[in-house]
Amino acid sequence: MSHRQEKVEGMLQGIVASYLSKEAGTKSVITVTHCDVTPDLKKVTAFISVFPTEHELEALNFARRQRSEIRELFKEKLSMKSIPHLEIEIDEGEKNRQKVEAIFNNL
Repeated sequence: MSHRQEKVEGMLQGIVASYLSKEAGTKSVITVTHCDVTPDLKKVTAFISVFPTEHELEALNFARRQRSEIRELFKEKLSMKSIPHLEIEIDEGEKNRQKVEAIFNNL
């Protein structure tokens, strides 16, 4: 991964996290665990975790509905030729890590 790609990922993650923390309701906490940007910087996938997990689908749908507003923030805060297309997904790796941790804690 290039240095530019890493830098863009960090900036995008910060923008998405900041927006979701301000706009999300109080029923759940949405955390942006990381972002993956394609090498051409045209697509970014933001991975989120939600607590409590019962509100995961609701939070994911909310975050996906906010994509156009978040892309507007990308335009304002980044000086890039093209603004990346944004996808938002649940971070399954983080969920699996939490399950493994819970198993070890119960041993």
